[in-house]
Amino acid sequence: MKLFRKIRKNLLVTGKIRTYLIYALGEILLIVIGVLIAWKINNLNELRKNRIVELKIYQSLNEELNANMVLLDASIASYTKNTQAIENTIDIIMAEKEPQFDTDEKIGIINVAYKPTQLHTGAINSVNTTNKFEFIESALLKDLITAYPNDLDSFENQESKIENIIVNRLQPAIEKHISLIDILTKREFKVNRVQTFTVESNYAELLKSREYQNCLVDRLLQTEIQLTNAKSLREKTQTIAFQLNKELVN
Repeated sequence: MKLFRKIRKNLLVTGKIRTYLIYALGEILLIVIGVLIAWKINNLNELRKNRIVELKIYQSLNEELNANMVLLDASIASYTKNTQAIENTIDIIMAEKEPQFDTDEKIGIINVAYKPTQLHTGAINSVNTTNKFEFIESALLKDLITAYPNDLDSFENQESKIENIIVNRLQPAIEKHISLIDILTKREFKVNRVQTFTVESNYAELLKSREYQNCLVDRLLQTEIQLTNAKSLREKTQTIAFQLNKELVN
């Protein structure tokens, strides 16, 4: 800087105004170029840091979505199996001949087993509720990630409907006609001892019960809805995961 000031002073003393102006413009240009270079370097550093954060977000989301796809695959298989079991029971109800109620049929009739699918939502919710969303560059990914929590909520609400039917309606309807000891006989108990305390169950009356039939049909309808939801949600989950993989590769 001292050198520049000395040059400017010499030019002014010697009266070379034109040369001084040209030099002054050149000096300003050098300063502008220096500022632009510094800004560019700083901008590149910011982009690099943002890209690192962005990739970490993508990796976290990708792990969560892949885990959800595994859970949804299991759910689809479970809903399909439950649907078939309920339809088999309805076939027994609709059959013209009197059912014989073998062991498998009894198990199917009183089946209230249900395990809600607990999908992972931590990473996706974190992105949607914090400034992490700003680090995502892809507009398509932003749209998909924004819509995904609503799909998760719909899935969870449908799970609650099915669970409510089973716990609060179907199970009480079964218990009116079937002894719970019938369920215990499948466990590690001595059969003779269990039979001593068993109150006789009436499967025929249970199947004729309008309350049981309505619960069964309602469970079937809600399970079919959830099966469709699970397939749709898996497809959407796979789409987001595919887009994330593309961003991770690029």
